[in-house]
Amino acid sequence: MNPLSPIKDHHKERHLFIGRAVLASAILFILLGLVIARLVQLQVFDHELFAEKSQGNRVRIQAVPPIRGLVFDRNGVVIAENLPAYQLELIPEQVSDVSDTLTRLAALGLIASADIPRFAAQSESGQRFKPVTLKLRMTDEEIASFAIQRPRFPGVNFQPRLVRHYPHGELFAHAVGYVGALNTSDLQRLDSTRYAGSSHTGKTGVESSFEDDLHGDAGFRHLITNARGRQIPANTTELLDSLPINETPDPGSNIYLSLDIELQRVAFDALEGRRGSIVALDPTTGEILALVSAPSFDPNLFAVGMSTAQYDELQNNLDRPLFNRAIRGTYPPGSTIKPMLSLAALETGATNLARKAVCVGYFQLEGNEHRYRDWKPHGPVDLHDSIAQSCDVYFYEISSDLGIDNMHEYLTRFGLGKQTGVDVLGERPGLVPSKEWKRNNFRNHDNKRWYDGETVIASIGQGFMLATPLQLASAVGTLALRGSRFRPHMVAAIEDPLSREKTLVEPVWLGNVGIDNELYWDTVLEAMHNVMQGPQGTAKAIGFGAPYRMAGKSGTAQIVSIAQDEKYNEDEIEERQRDHALFISFAPYDDPRIAVAVIVENGSSGSNVAAPIAKAIMDKYLKYGDDAPK
Repeated sequence: MNPLSPIKDHHKERHLFIGRAVLASAILFILLGLVIARLVQLQVFDHELFAEKSQGNRVRIQAVPPIRGLVFDRNGVVIAENLPAYQLELIPEQVSDVSDTLTRLAALGLIASADIPRFAAQSESGQRFKPVTLKLRMTDEEIASFAIQRPRFPGVNFQPRLVRHYPHGELFAHAVGYVGALNTSDLQRLDSTRYAGSSHTGKTGVESSFEDDLHGDAGFRHLITNARGRQIPANTTELLDSLPINETPDPGSNIYLSLDIELQRVAFDALEGRRGSIVALDPTTGEILALVSAPSFDPNLFAVGMSTAQYDELQNNLDRPLFNRAIRGTYPPGSTIKPMLSLAALETGATNLARKAVCVGYFQLEGNEHRYRDWKPHGPVDLHDSIAQSCDVYFYEISSDLGIDNMHEYLTRFGLGKQTGVDVLGERPGLVPSKEWKRNNFRNHDNKRWYDGETVIASIGQGFMLATPLQLASAVGTLALRGSRFRPHMVAAIEDPLSREKTLVEPVWLGNVGIDNELYWDTVLEAMHNVMQGPQGTAKAIGFGAPYRMAGKSGTAQIVSIAQDEKYNEDEIEERQRDHALFISFAPYDDPRIAVAVIVENGSSGSNVAAPIAKAIMDKYLKYGDDAPK
């Protein structure tokens, strides 16, 4: 018998259903109310906020780099400019096989094979619709060649842009410097706002030292983009009218240098095929008229980008073309310091105008068999003769009375052994030793001691003593003005590119060396005059017949030791081990307008090799044979 089924309570079930329906409806209405409230908040109260964000999502701000300022010489000749050029670009999303495309471009000679992996990595790492620059500057031949092959390279094109150009190539490479692509360290130290959109910055020379003036300030423009960030045409008037106003970039200032292009060319040509440096300046202002370091290089290679092989060739060149010898090369100054040491010796009483020495061709310290040799026996000489004829023995004899610390004191007054303060970065200080310097720079107790023999060789600019060509040019300029010093500088004026208003760079007077006895100056400077135009001067053959009076001092810097029983024979010594040739000079003698320092590495003779170069530069500046001062 089947059990009876329970009787259903329809009334109770009805009430339960109604309660659940009411609860569900209440929850539904509450949720609907929240949605409506949120919509009201978004559409009414937060409308402006989200409208601005929406505008920001579709409007992208693109930085517009400024036009870099130009660089001129003192006569207004352009030596650094901006030229329109075409760069080769690849858009990854439009290229089916990036590696194959790069390989075929390399086969055409448009890119280097060694750069293919780098370009491929850039294509993979960035947004695929953004172009990758393959070549910064294409020649007309490359453009013509690629135009014919263009259908075979979908996604590859060339675009116009401005690039830095140095019309005189190697001539101003070390003075003006060059611009190069921004690297990680550049981005860390530079203002990201000013350099937004920029790809290059100054690396050396004036381009680096005056980067803040030359670069200018970036501007911006607004672009319409889709959700993926790709630019789309903005052809809606209402949309364009709603955009903020674009900001025009401020161009960089123009720089006028004190360099003279014609004088620079004479100096550059004079060193052709040789290693060395020339610095010429106006002693009355400190303006640098010519600054040459040889060998040089083409700065345009850095401006447009070079291959790894090209850079390695420059970097590994034994002659070091990238090295700025004018401000960074340090050399033993040799006998070029004798005029300065003569003034120091007279001022301290280490010698006098009547003192004579008998030069037999060498000098020996008491109780020491070592011979400090001269380049020839000079016989009886006084201070004037020792400068004019470059007698070493005279200075050997007075060195102990003068002392190394007095040498240090007076040579530093002339600017040796410390930076001149030139307005180009990277200058090295050189070295004028002292007893204190040796104590602080050597560890061994015996090496800390200063020896008499070191004083002897220091008196002719050898031993530890080092100077840069710029320091020597500044020092001879100080001699020309009888002790008055001016800071060397290369920038003469800075010009606003819009108003064309120039701000002149005023000369900076560094004071006087503190030697007031005019008789001392007369004696030393007359001896320097006789070096070039006296009957027994070491460079008399160079100055003979010139229509203006000049003064100078030759120097020879030994870089390898010669044994006591051996003689220096240039023909038997390997070229890179020969003595350096130095010469300092100024002219006109009675009204100095130019001071010159010349160093020819391994040139052997200052009088025979360096002096003619200095004379040629003075001839050019003073218009030899035309209206040269008499």
